[in-house]
Parts: sequence; C-alpha cells; structure tokens
Amino acid sequence: MYRVSPFMRRFAISLLLGMTVATFWVNLDPASYYDMIEWRIIDLTWLSVLWPDPPSLTPQNLVTEVFMPLFMFLIGKELWEAIVIERGALAGRQAILPIAGAIGAILGAVLVWSILAWMMDPADETNLSTGWPTPVGGDVVLVYLFAKLSFARRSPALHLVLLVAIALDILGLILLGLTHPNGGLLQLSWLALPCVASLSVWFFHGRKPVENIPERARRRIGALWPYVLAGLLSYVGVIAAGLPGALGLLPVIPAIAHADRSFGLFAHAEEFLHDPLNRLAHILIHPITVILFLFGLTRGGFDILAFAPPTLLILFTFWIGKPIGFLLGSLLARQFTGVTLPQDMGIYTLVRVAVLLGLGFSVPVLALDTALLGGEVAEAARLGLALTLGAGVISLLLPRSSSN
Repeated sequence: MYRVSPFMRRFAISLLLGMTVATFWVNLDPASYYDMIEWRIIDLTWLSVLWPDPPSLTPQNLVTEVFMPLFMFLIGKELWEAIVIERGALAGRQAILPIAGAIGAILGAVLVWSILAWMMDPADETNLSTGWPTPVGGDVVLVYLFAKLSFARRSPALHLVLLVAIALDILGLILLGLTHPNGGLLQLSWLALPCVASLSVWFFHGRKPVENIPERARRRIGALWPYVLAGLLSYVGVIAAGLPGALGLLPVIPAIAHADRSFGLFAHAEEFLHDPLNRLAHILIHPITVILFLFGLTRGGFDILAFAPPTLLILFTFWIGKPIGFLLGSLLARQFTGVTLPQDMGIYTLVRVAVLLGLGFSVPVLALDTALLGGEVAEAARLGLALTLGAGVISLLLPRSSSN
C-alpha cells in the first residue's frame, strides 16, 4: 500500500484549528464573529450579467466561492487519475465496490433525511425537506485523519474510505448545484464555456506530446499558463450556470496532461512527478493549507446552545443513513457482481469504514445556506455537523480486527 503524503494531515489539522478558533469566537463574542465573516468587502453589482442578484463579497463567500475551488481541484485530480490511469484505484472492476458503496451511502442519507424531515415537520414550515442534499457530501481530510489513526498503515481500508469520501464530496456539490442553483434557474448555456475552454486547451496544449520532440517544444507543451487560463474561463462558466463555485475548476482537469502511472490517492510519491497536473497540485499544497484554516474560521463556528431538531436530523442521517446505505450498497455489489473485498479486508473492516463515513463537515456546511433556511435552522444543523466528528472518535474506540 502506498504512503499518503503528509500534507493530508496538515490539511486536517489546519481545518480543525480554524473550526476551533471560530467556535470559541462565536460562543464568546458572537456579534464580532458575525461582523467579521459578513463584513462587506465590495459590492459585486457588475456581476449582474452572471447573477440576477449578485452578492456582496464578504470574507465568508470569498473563501467559499473563490478559494475552495482550489481544494476541490486537488481532490478532483485524485479522482480523475484513479479513473483514467492504468491500474488506477477505479480502473476496471476495482471501481465496482467504491461506486456501489458511494451510491448506497447517498441513497441511505437521502432516504433517512426525507423520512425524518417529514416526521419532524409534517407541514414543512421550516423547509427541512429541501435540505436533502446537505448530507450527501462529507469531508475528505477529516475522514482521512481518523482513518489513518483507525487502520493499520498499509490497510486497504484507508484507500477505500478515501475513494468513497472523494466521490461523495464531488457528487454532493453537483447535486446541490442542480437542485439549488445560485441566482435562480440553472442557465445551462453557460456550461458551454467550461466545455469549450477544456476542449481547446486539450487540443492545442494538453494532448500527450509525441516522443522524441525537440526540448524547446517539450518545454512549451509543459507550460502551465494555458491551463490556468482555461481554469479561469471554466470557473466563470460554472458560476454563471448557477452551480457552486467549488466545482468551477473540475471541468478542466481531464484536459491537463497527466502522468501515466498511478501511485494511489494523495500518494507521497506523486511529489516527485513533474507532469503538468501534478505540478499544478504541488503549487496548491501550501495555499490550500491556509485556505482550509480560513474555511474552518469562516464556516466552522458553531453555537453550542443551538441544539434543536435539525441537529438530530443531521446526526441520524450521518450516523444511520449513510453507514447503512454504504454497507448495503457494498454488500449487494459483492453479491450480484462477484467482486471481492480488497485483500486482507473483512466485513468487520467494511463496517468500520461505514462508521467513518458518518463524519461530515466541509461539503455539507456549504449546503446549509442554500438548501436550508438560515437562522436557527442552519445553526442547529451546523451544530449537528460538528457533532458528526464523533464518528471519528467512535472509529478509534472500535477494536481492530486481525485483518487490519
């Protein structure tokens, strides 16, 4: 089993540190905290061509809509390489178990959310029913932190939980954008911009170079600025289409030249690769560490007195719906497709993976302001998301099996 790069641990620590500072701040001096995250930096009226009612730029939406796409680019890059590179983690039949588990986790979360939302608010006065995209996503870096502590260093379970967590994060954002588009109706015509940008940069720049070409031509092909330009155009198109800004850079990933060999998800060995896709990822490592702290600071503060029915709704959905859905999806795939569990991984280890998937913060918290009513409902749900970190603690308390 590959060695995961140490930057993943730094990401998790940075995010937790930001959440801790925000939580102390919001409970000790809530007025100044909300003044900070909602401070109007500049009005964006000139963006009315993209948004019918453009928001003001605040520290909170600066981090969410402008900085977080860089983090999603990094995890999207890992998912893409797992799919397309020969012997990648999602190549061939290896994809069946993670995909089935992810689909099961989504269906389980949505089903439990829908049932409990109806039971808690039959008249739908608080619009809880519209919040079903909230529990679809999770949190890759925090899941990794607890998985690393829960499983043996070379356990295949670490690989599996990362794959499913990445898939859930990206699918969660896509479902949120399709069901709750920013600025009104989804303007699908704008999606032509990221498509054209990606196809153009691939055709003119990103195609695999022919062997034995001159060194000058090889350096020209390896330049990064065309990909950066394509990424900016893609981001504009995604935002204008009403999708979350966090998805803005994903369409350009397939157009970027990449390595021919996979070392695994977030593998430490990738730090020694110099293909354009890995070079872009290397550039982003240190900025993303700061970005995740800022994300925790602006989105991670939770009021410890905000406990309400939405808190329980979040907890039941994450701790019951997603784990059970993941297990059922994985076991059904195993039964009907004949796919086997990874070597040295038993059913009990699969259960422990399911427990870890009951942890969610980064992507679900992005859905709060869009999929749920604000105010007390959102704050109660935010408290629930913070409490889901208890799933990580539970995973540490479960005994390890001999197959780990």
